[in-house]
Amino acid sequence: MTTSSPAIRVKVPMRWSDMDAYGHVNNVEVLRMLEEARILAFGPPAGTGAPGVRPPVALFDSVPGHVQSLVSEHRVKYLAPLEYRNVPADVDLWISSVKGASLAISYRVSDPVTGTACIKAETTLAFVDAVSGRLLRVSEEQRVLVRPHSGASVFS
Repeated sequence: MTTSSPAIRVKVPMRWSDMDAYGHVNNVEVLRMLEEARILAFGPPAGTGAPGVRPPVALFDSVPGHVQSLVSEHRVKYLAPLEYRNVPADVDLWISSVKGASLAISYRVSDPVTGTACIKAETTLAFVDAVSGRLLRVSEEQRVLVRPHSGASVFS
């Protein structure tokens, strides 16, 4: 990505056990890698885990502990095999849409050695009150926080 890109680049380790019989990272493990990239870029959801390193964009810091950040949709397109390497994959991610009660995150996963784009994906997250089960609106604070990291959908 260029320096003018809204993307956040994170490095997501590939595990030996992520490989399928063809030596590629298994499609199920790709979803795990997307989750890891989200956490590296935006931090863990409120009320989970112990304190650690502050993420580049602390999107979930202002979310109260009773609010869950739930995946409502994934879309994944495989462009080339992502072969297992003992080097973390490069994942560029950015906010591709903010709606009333959800936001979409676009990803581009690249081979860390060749730079080949292997996967493009998008995840839609919704914020839900765990007590009432109601959807919650994306706050103005969250909108302001993600604005510098907003761009077109990877599927545009």
